[in-house]
Amino acid sequence: MLDRTYLRENPDEVRDAVDRKGVDGVDVDAILALDEEWRELKARGDDLRHERNEVSSQIGQLKQDGKEEEAQEAIDRSQELKAELEDVEERADELAERLERDLLRLPNVPHESVPVGEDESDNVERYREGFDDLREMPDDVTPHYDLGEELDVLDFERGAKVSGGGFQFVKGGGARLEHALVQFMLDVHREQEYVDVLPPIPVNSESMEGTGQLPKFAEDAYRVGARQDDEYEDDDLWLLPTAEVPVTNMYRDEILLDDDLPVKHQAFSPNFRREAGEHGTETRGYVRVHQFHKVELVNFVRPEESYDRLEGLLDEAEEVLRRLELPYRVLDMCTGDMGFTQAKKYDIEVWAPGDDMEDGPAEGGRWLEVSSVSNFEDFQARRAGLRYRPERHEGAEYLHTLNGSGVAVPRVMVAIMEYYQNEDGTVTVPEALRPYMGGQEVIEGHDRVGESALGAGERD
Repeated sequence: MLDRTYLRENPDEVRDAVDRKGVDGVDVDAILALDEEWRELKARGDDLRHERNEVSSQIGQLKQDGKEEEAQEAIDRSQELKAELEDVEERADELAERLERDLLRLPNVPHESVPVGEDESDNVERYREGFDDLREMPDDVTPHYDLGEELDVLDFERGAKVSGGGFQFVKGGGARLEHALVQFMLDVHREQEYVDVLPPIPVNSESMEGTGQLPKFAEDAYRVGARQDDEYEDDDLWLLPTAEVPVTNMYRDEILLDDDLPVKHQAFSPNFRREAGEHGTETRGYVRVHQFHKVELVNFVRPEESYDRLEGLLDEAEEVLRRLELPYRVLDMCTGDMGFTQAKKYDIEVWAPGDDMEDGPAEGGRWLEVSSVSNFEDFQARRAGLRYRPERHEGAEYLHTLNGSGVAVPRVMVAIMEYYQNEDGTVTVPEALRPYMGGQEVIEGHDRVGESALGAGERD
């Protein structure tokens, strides 16, 4: 949430942010007019309260002086002022509620260093890593969705049967690889002094508002409810779309001490997203799915340190890909392709060579976003009431929040299955993961189960 004072003093910057981030249905001028009316009502209320106090203080003295008629006039005036004050306060409270809702719809203002642009084509590539010494791969790399079915480590058909499209079973060596990735990532970030958090999976609406998922992204989230006596009851809970939501809200409406900062938490969780509006995009495979795992990194820092911490957080997320020896690149996201809540954002994209895409690197393949590393400045802190006290005798101030995926597991799985693919259709396990897989060096797949594994003649 933007500070009201900032909105009043910098309306052009806010209008520009609304325009550049493509936020529809937000009228900055209407919000400013609402704020102006609210401030006028607050001032009128203060005047009425002051006058009523003065009148009330005179009543006793007038009665004591025997001026009953004047005392009664003062009493009548006091009642008039009370009634008018109640009307003004009621109207002010109504406007404050509307203003609060409208402020939640205003996006964060991009930092001055963010490239100006309209869409992903205007993002700026900062650098690439890992392309100087690529491993030897098959001439024709099989896409992960075909390879996964051939090895029987990814089962999309049975996942859809159980839960619908966008869900899957990960089996055998694939499941073992995914577990290994999670434990590996957690260990890497423990070395970077992150404290583990295992968060609750359902989160309430207040928490979703605190990090900016609501109200803008309600259609992308899964709502939780229960059926009681043949009626659906809303529990005001959502399946978390990212562990950023519960971890950021851990300290909601609390005041941290200066000595506490920086706070660095990492959280592994399943994540659930409907991906509304993305129909027809990445419908095959393990790239855009409704349930996926990742390790999330969340930082709480002093405002003056947040941009140095952003660079540090980026390096911490990259370390996972460096140790896995996966080629990747880092993008500086432009204003038009940056999220609603971010002041500045980097994307880390891993290279997956299985599908040729127009925007892929010279070597072919495609880029898969595996982490968005973001500085929200005090945007989330204002929504969630996250503050710290610089000195024990000083007033509390809003801190800055940052987060980044460390990293999204399914897309790293895709990159490993394609980049570490061998001519015989097996997958070499990256050296960094072998201790987490009992020394296993190659994923060879396993025998299928059921009649579907048989040929037509064998079934007959």
